[in-house]
Amino acid sequence: MDFVKDLDNRLLFAVPKKGRLYEEVLKLLSGSDIHFNRKSRQDIALSTNLPIALIFLPASDIPKYVAEGDVDMGITGQDMVMENEAQDKISELLELDFGKCRLCVQTPIIGQDQTLESLVGKRVVTSFVSYARKVFEPLDKASGKKTSITYVSGSVEAACALGLADGIIDLVESGETMRAAGLHDVHTLMTTQSVLIANQKSSHTDLIKKITSRIRGVIAARKYVLCTYNILRENIQKGTAITPGRQGATISSLESHDGWVAVSAMIESKQKGEIMDKLTEVGATDILVTTFSSCRV
Repeated sequence: MDFVKDLDNRLLFAVPKKGRLYEEVLKLLSGSDIHFNRKSRQDIALSTNLPIALIFLPASDIPKYVAEGDVDMGITGQDMVMENEAQDKISELLELDFGKCRLCVQTPIIGQDQTLESLVGKRVVTSFVSYARKVFEPLDKASGKKTSITYVSGSVEAACALGLADGIIDLVESGETMRAAGLHDVHTLMTTQSVLIANQKSSHTDLIKKITSRIRGVIAARKYVLCTYNILRENIQKGTAITPGRQGATISSLESHDGWVAVSAMIESKQKGEIMDKLTEVGATDILVTTFSSCRV
């Protein structure tokens, strides 16, 4: 296959090739009806139903490729966009509601360094060197000291125990790894999650809008379910007060049961149990909750 020729006129969509984001992105692409076949260890896969080529890259590199126009759009973390200093060169199209974590300054639980300021002039280890320098530059200038910032690509949390650092800057999700290393977070620099980004000068504007709309639909489908139930007409207001829907509930008469109506409304998935309980209390029957894989809202 001549990939250079096959990439002509295709939108180039960069996605993480492995790691914590990879599996979530595959689910997102499947729900968005983007079909492709990826051969083992191959970093380019052509969509079979859309003029798209998927480019599998390290998540940390994706903001740079998108910002420089080497690819048209991509999925990465907000922390990676910040570290690559790409925020002014890309458009953040959509927060994807996964990969949520915090970028934190961490120090040993037992020790004298218990604040961000206490690390000024000392040793900090991180994989976010560019961002760390921005954080410490004004602090160094004010104090007349120079903080040593060293790059490591993985197992950052081991640096303090090994005597390589007085503190670290790293991502915290559950905090389990941090605590196991005898560390705690003393300052949150930013909260981050996975985002859909695009190059601001891409020529594939219409296709970018289509993909964004599909992905938005998948995310909405994860948040909402469709609740349907029957209720006496005289109790409609009680029912719709519980299930107002996103833009109003759908109400239709039941021909087989005089005085009854059927109601349909989107509700938040995380509240479905409580909502069903409340509907039962106001006399609703035949309450059903249905999930869906995608939608447009």
